[in-house]
Amino acid sequence: MNPRALILALVTASGAVQAQPEAPYPSTYKPASSPTTAIVGATILTAAGPQLNGGTVILQNGKILQVGENIAIPADAVVIDGKGKWVTPGIIDIHSHLGVFSSPGVPSMRNGNEKTAKNTAEVWAEHSIWPQDPGFEQARRGGVTTLAILPGSANLFGGRSVTIKNVPAVSVQAMKFPAARYGAKMACGENPITYAARGNDPFTRMGNMAGFRSAFIDAQAYLERRNTTKDRSAFKVDLKLETLAGILAGEIDTHIHCYRADEMMQMIDLSKEFGFNITAFHHATEAYKIADILAKENIAIATWADRWGFKLEAYDAVPLNVAALEWAGVHTMLHSDSATLIQRLNIEAAMAIASAKRVNKTISREEAIRWITLNPAVSMAIADRTGSLEPGKMADVVVWSADPFSVYAVAEKVYIDGVLLVDRTQAATAPESDFLLGQPALEANNE
Repeated sequence: MNPRALILALVTASGAVQAQPEAPYPSTYKPASSPTTAIVGATILTAAGPQLNGGTVILQNGKILQVGENIAIPADAVVIDGKGKWVTPGIIDIHSHLGVFSSPGVPSMRNGNEKTAKNTAEVWAEHSIWPQDPGFEQARRGGVTTLAILPGSANLFGGRSVTIKNVPAVSVQAMKFPAARYGAKMACGENPITYAARGNDPFTRMGNMAGFRSAFIDAQAYLERRNTTKDRSAFKVDLKLETLAGILAGEIDTHIHCYRADEMMQMIDLSKEFGFNITAFHHATEAYKIADILAKENIAIATWADRWGFKLEAYDAVPLNVAALEWAGVHTMLHSDSATLIQRLNIEAAMAIASAKRVNKTISREEAIRWITLNPAVSMAIADRTGSLEPGKMADVVVWSADPFSVYAVAEKVYIDGVLLVDRTQAATAPESDFLLGQPALEANNE
């Protein structure tokens, strides 16, 4: 089958983006059946509107049926007492390596970087994902319901990312978010310099930029041939150039690992030279320096609350980065890039709120919840189906024991498409991953 069939979105004459069926590695994800559920009397952060106090969320047939106050409860509903609880959409992590850098952390499980060349745009993260990675379950217990799994950042072009639902499964196809767009991972700065694979790989930033430009020049020629070849059987598909052509054609979203402001500016100029859009800069610890430009260019930022200093290009970070971007009108998101941090993205958001308070300014809960729910959904082009608590959307819902921006809050119940997959109020059950089988006993012994 011609890999052009892989393209998951086509721009119509009106400019609208329409999802297309996936192939040739299609999603087989189908939600399990679930009862009608009503969560009653909770404080609700919908990510789409103001905070609701004493509100109700009704889940039915895997979708959000109603959200609001004074809602009639269906007679057949399982009623959850939400008094004293908080309810949010499921958390979405736009930058994860779960399943590709998986546990146990042995060499055979390090499948996120294809370090054979600086340009490995031909590889796809989904072909490395191990569904048994215990990190998926731990993330689910932190309220994470959807993830973008990216290749690592050793390469200028690391390959394609994939969006998945955080559900237990035997195959990656059974986790794959239906009809989600592909992303392409790019990286500038220290990583592609440090991880030079061969003697002829570039070892400088100017070498990296030359590598980007040369690759896109080849992709332009390939795209022209692809578009003008009438006899499709005579056209030889190149997997590497197919991904790059997808970037140029606007069919594949672009996610760029980049820390320094000056390098982000270089990448913006690169995108203008070759006519492609940058979906988001990831990590972006110096994004605050060019917040006005990012807002003008409509480029999103996915970053941390205050991680810094672990390498030179991350040194000039400030704790106010996230809040400063929000105030400048930048589409702002928090990500994990970590199997540990993904378990507490709600606290990452709380830390960014606290940084704003230290300068006597306010970030509202309504703004902060969007950093880890609706905003990633928008950047991943799935906001029409998830990311907020609105009627008709997927019933990806978290019930928190307390204010989700409190260090004392835990995700007591986690629903994915209305299916209850985490319930801390019940006795512990066997973990979904074989590699967590001993954990409940260990936790009991440590109490």
